[in-house]
Amino acid sequence: MNTALDFSEIDAAMLAEVGGKAANLGELTRAGLPVPPGWVLTTDAYRQAAEAANLDEVVTAGGDGLAAAARERLLRTPLPEPVAQAVIAAYERLGSGPVAVRSSATAEDLPFASFAGQQDTYLNVVGADAVLDAVRRCWASLWTDRAVSYRASNGIDHASVRLAVVVQEMVEAEVAGVMFTADPVTGRRRRAVIDASPGLGEAVVSGAVNPDRFVADPATGQILERRPGDKRVVIRSLPGGGTERVDRTGSPEPCLTDAQVRELATLGARVERHYGAPQDTEWAIDAAGAIWLTQARPITTLYPLPAPTRDGLRVYFSLNVAQGVMGPLTPMGLAGFQLTASGAAGLFGRPPADPRGGPAFMSVAGERLWLDLTTAVRSRAGRAILPTALTLGEARTAAVLNDLFDDPRLSLVHTSRRPFLKGLARFARTVNAPVRVLEALASPSTALAYTRRLGEQLDRRLRVPDGATPVQRIDHAERMLRGVFPAIVSVMPIVITGYGLFALASRLSGMPISEMQGVLRSLPANPTTEMDLELWNLATRVEPQPFRELPVGELVRRYRAGELPPKAQRGVERFLQRYGHRGVAEIDLGLPRWSEEPAHILGVLANYLRMDDPGDLAPSALFARGEEEARRAVDAIAARAGRRGFARAAVTRFALRRTRRLAGLRELPKFYLVKVLAGVRRSMLVVGEHLTAAGLLDEAGDVFFLRFEEARSALALTPPTPSGTAPVPPGAPAGSSGAAPASEEPASSGQGLRELVAARRAGYEQEARRRHVPRVMLSDGTEPEAVAAATAHPSGTAPEGALTGTAASAGTVTGPARVVLDPVGAHLEPGEILVCPSTDPGWTPLFLTAGGLVMEMGGAMSHGAVVAREYGIPAVVGVPDATHRITTGRRITVNGAAGTVTLD
Repeated sequence: MNTALDFSEIDAAMLAEVGGKAANLGELTRAGLPVPPGWVLTTDAYRQAAEAANLDEVVTAGGDGLAAAARERLLRTPLPEPVAQAVIAAYERLGSGPVAVRSSATAEDLPFASFAGQQDTYLNVVGADAVLDAVRRCWASLWTDRAVSYRASNGIDHASVRLAVVVQEMVEAEVAGVMFTADPVTGRRRRAVIDASPGLGEAVVSGAVNPDRFVADPATGQILERRPGDKRVVIRSLPGGGTERVDRTGSPEPCLTDAQVRELATLGARVERHYGAPQDTEWAIDAAGAIWLTQARPITTLYPLPAPTRDGLRVYFSLNVAQGVMGPLTPMGLAGFQLTASGAAGLFGRPPADPRGGPAFMSVAGERLWLDLTTAVRSRAGRAILPTALTLGEARTAAVLNDLFDDPRLSLVHTSRRPFLKGLARFARTVNAPVRVLEALASPSTALAYTRRLGEQLDRRLRVPDGATPVQRIDHAERMLRGVFPAIVSVMPIVITGYGLFALASRLSGMPISEMQGVLRSLPANPTTEMDLELWNLATRVEPQPFRELPVGELVRRYRAGELPPKAQRGVERFLQRYGHRGVAEIDLGLPRWSEEPAHILGVLANYLRMDDPGDLAPSALFARGEEEARRAVDAIAARAGRRGFARAAVTRFALRRTRRLAGLRELPKFYLVKVLAGVRRSMLVVGEHLTAAGLLDEAGDVFFLRFEEARSALALTPPTPSGTAPVPPGAPAGSSGAAPASEEPASSGQGLRELVAARRAGYEQEARRRHVPRVMLSDGTEPEAVAAATAHPSGTAPEGALTGTAASAGTVTGPARVVLDPVGAHLEPGEILVCPSTDPGWTPLFLTAGGLVMEMGGAMSHGAVVAREYGIPAVVGVPDATHRITTGRRITVNGAAGTVTLD
């Protein structure tokens, strides 16, 4: 193989041979774009050099000194003679003039990780010996500490990476810089964002200069922003090789003309069209005014856009953020939600033609679910309802939408309330809302009995008869998912009645709702609170040994073997029989439940049993005190209403007592939904076992990286073996007969199915590493919250240096912070303040020992806020970047009434 290839011989498919940078330069050259001539020394040359340096033994040894040891080996080992001769010959063919020598790694300029700046570049290299030395140093830069760390954080195996070296004619730039074809801060697509400075582009790329910034619309040529930089540093080539840094007096004059800005924007649009995705480019303008592209790579930080289903600007809301699950969902988890949403759409008379694809208002992007709120945003009824509804659960989103109402591109077009009222009436009839409301008002015990019957009905429908085939399991899994929402949402009229009465009491008493939160302390009938208290009570009954001594892994082993002390064994079994369907990120049916992986629950029990006698701080005591405080709050509010009239006092007391009986049911629909998801998961694991036994999957859990129709098609390749012999825990869907629709194409082979699963698992794991997910996103890529943050001015209402969010649970507490990103295995000392991204019920056992709560997501009625109020711990939610701005051990003060967090 030729170890030196001209750019014209390279295309994007040659990543393994030439690395990301060279593959892009070759692709740009072949597309006719203005790229300075050059060639690449392939990865085969690096392989030869690495073998000569015995680099494999260094990589195998690993350890903290890996980077330094690998660099030292490569730098001290002479270039293999064939490689050196190839470099000299290619350099001479290029003209033996000044060149740029640049690293091009196989793990570089990828769609998911750009690796920008991780390897070295050498500019204005002159002479064959200097080029050979620069090649060796580029190879060594593959093993800088930053490059090794970056690969590790992106899950890339060190041993799999190779480095090619680009050698390119040097452009003696008058002006140079970088250009993004989308705004990297706001996410807005089709925007040319240009940073420019005199001299070589290294000054801009390295951050050595404050460049001029221009923003242009490539479609119209309009220059939307001009922001001059001081441009106090210029990097220029030196005669004979190398560069110099020149410090100079800054100039407010722009270094680009308007015509040059437009020409760059047009060039950027050409590059983006070629790749079909926004690009991060580097460019230079020579003394003759010619523009040259010196690099292009994907902008990896942009969040992917949902596939457009309608024309015009759309507004998308992240369902993942609303549910407190920032990570991606598995393919089957996504498919399950789409089926459930299809059932929800049917309640309003708008069922989709294909329930498996989900309703039109639901999209998938970044392996997460997005709801299209455009119709609501552009309707009079939606503007009246959305902000109020979201303020209760997602206050930051409500604020974003309020700002969007002023966007002329999202002006009102649906002024009639009739369609909304018609859909609402249909919904009310379907869930029998009038009856539910009357029961809640007249007889809460009857309403509560209804919710219990509903749970019993779901349990019966979830059972699978012996002998159900895998196809029957899929049939009924899909039917359960389509039907679960209409069933469980019938609880909501009862809940809404409770909160409606709460609002009525506020109006009658004249007391703001924010001052009435004590009424909501220690609510009965909340399945999540009941779960947490049952776990605490279990800790008070079981034998403390071996929980105080053994690691969680050993506790899990003993539990599975039935070797825990008798009370503990029976107690944990009973707890998991009732609550084992729950788990962290439980809305994804592709993730394990506590019943499958009990490490979290056993770890929490161990934490409880290692505590000293908590006395009055025991959760059961706190809950009892909360009930008493709630009774006093009801009396106080009723007395205040009584000052306006005796009848007001009586109605207020009635309303608040009903609120306490009913409001705790807010968590019940999700409790039932998760029970159905867990039942479907158990049944699909049986399907996965069947496909594994047939040699189509490597393990049963791989089935969750398929959609239901794909699993059904795969079953067509297997013998029709009943699955009744497989152990099925109580709670899997009932079976029936059914065949795959004729339109479905079966999987071609087990190998193809395994490759599909492997590709999706890799994509899922990559998305799991994404650190930021927008809560609201427009179809042009704009993240409105980022736009607001970029233009906002301090309000001055918070204490200096305080972090601000949404007041969620009144009270003030000072204590050490404990930043927790994953509740599994986390330990929280009594009084520590839990700082986390968001929560779902899998987090709430930690609340029992928390002194306070700070969350990055959520509103005053989000899950974490509700539980915090019930436990009486101060809480502030919706605090941007709290897990980064607060460190474990730092003393902080949480003011749950003011919505502030002060760093002491």
